[in-house]
Amino acid sequence: MFSWYFKSNLLIRIIIGLVLGAIAGLILGPEAKIFSPLGDILVRSLKMIVMPVIVSTIIVGAGSVKPSQLGKVGAKCMGFYMLTTGFAVAIGLFFGNILQPGNGLELAAEGATLKVAAPKATSFLDILINIIPKNPFAAITTGDVLSTIFFCIITGIAISILRHSEDARIKNAGDSLFYLFEGLAEVMYIIIDWVLQYVPIGVFALIAVVFGAQGSKAFGPLGVVVIATYLAFACHIFFIYGGGLLLFGVNPMSFFKKVKTASIAAFVTRSSSGVLPISMETADKELGVDKSIYSFSLPLGATINMDGTAIYQGVCALFIGYAIGEPLTASQQITVIGTTVLASLGTAGIPGAGAIMLMIVLNSVGLEVTAGSPTALAYAMIFGIDALLDMGRTCTNVTGDLAVTCAVANSENELDQEYWEPSKAAQQ
Repeated sequence: MFSWYFKSNLLIRIIIGLVLGAIAGLILGPEAKIFSPLGDILVRSLKMIVMPVIVSTIIVGAGSVKPSQLGKVGAKCMGFYMLTTGFAVAIGLFFGNILQPGNGLELAAEGATLKVAAPKATSFLDILINIIPKNPFAAITTGDVLSTIFFCIITGIAISILRHSEDARIKNAGDSLFYLFEGLAEVMYIIIDWVLQYVPIGVFALIAVVFGAQGSKAFGPLGVVVIATYLAFACHIFFIYGGGLLLFGVNPMSFFKKVKTASIAAFVTRSSSGVLPISMETADKELGVDKSIYSFSLPLGATINMDGTAIYQGVCALFIGYAIGEPLTASQQITVIGTTVLASLGTAGIPGAGAIMLMIVLNSVGLEVTAGSPTALAYAMIFGIDALLDMGRTCTNVTGDLAVTCAVANSENELDQEYWEPSKAAQQ
């Protein structure tokens, strides 16, 4: 009976849910609150999967890296990816602080039953120290995101060492643990897919409630979110990637011309993993990168490089803070940067990664996405335009994968300079 629903394009369904929700809200006004239970189901479903997703995917992501690959080239790739992700979320926060998306929306005035608790101010040193959990199991059960991510990273690295031991018994133990978490990750992918099938209905309900209370003035803040995010994308691509390439002796303009096919494919498909074959061909045929470099750096980048998503986190976290009347403090914004950089190790391969990761980031700064809360309403507004933002952030991610690959290759003298020198025909 509902096969037409499940067989239709999810992106189209979400957009339809967004539009119909806005129309229903404008027509019904405050009476649109009758749809609240449908929205609460979506919020509870998303909260249900957050911690299992963090544990399974980050352990598998860290456990997939061979210890031998954590050498000179591996350290460079990992370091550059993490560094650019840190810059990315900082740029997102920069544009978010300037344009202040969501300011004046006043979702907290809707009389929500649950209030967002303002986190206590914390120093940067305390944030670093508190990343190490006293009890990792307590961190997982209480939703302490940063501590959980840290513990999962070191657990994954330890499992990787076991898997590559010369002792057969230890190797089997490592493989068993890895396959256990890999199986859990696959289970979570299935559950996430189920939740995503419900997203159009949940978005319809939550958006209807927002527009029922706010009216047409809710359109403006969402437009500011899109503008701020795409300005940050452009700034990051041309200044961080371009400047980094220039620093490593690579012509940025030539680079952008050579990778345009992969970048456009990423923008259209919205999948870093799906574009991986095109990225590899671009690295080989257009950039002249040695296979020993790109065969490691590009799959790694598709897993842990989330610069575009990091920008999205920064802008959207600020939007939600302003929308509920709880602008993020400086220490909270530092926490957003740290959480995003650490979470990038595992969540890149998850369908709907950006929206799931946003909930992780919000939890880390005390903005609980609780059914019926202003935070949930603001989160729903972001979810409604997530597909539009996803195109830009995927394009940024893939461009970053290739930029880091090119920089590392040139630093290791593994970049064929013939691909970068003007042809004889052009010189004549």
